[in-house]
Amino acid sequence: MTSLDTSVKESSAPRRRLSCSTCFDALWFCYSPVHQMQQYYRLGVLDNCTAKWSALVDCLTLKTKPSSQVEEILETREKAKPHIWTFRTPEEANSHWKNLFGHLDEME
Repeated sequence: MTSLDTSVKESSAPRRRLSCSTCFDALWFCYSPVHQMQQYYRLGVLDNCTAKWSALVDCLTLKTKPSSQVEEILETREKAKPHIWTFRTPEEANSHWKNLFGHLDEME
């Protein structure tokens, strides 16, 4: 494979554009009275916004790395994320349902 072929393959692959503006917006909103009152109402404590700061610093740190390394880091993070759904067999689903909602059958 020639260097031209590899450069064409690399350029044809969709590259993610890393933007830290969403992290900055989330941090800005975190300090808003609306967000702080929601957190106080829901959890009983104010949000110290450390997670938002961490996300912004992480994004800015990624911006200093070469794009190939950023792609690799982002792909690794995606693969490490747990899936949103928990897959169960019908038997597991039945027992889980009974654990959660079995007490409702007893009320009748």
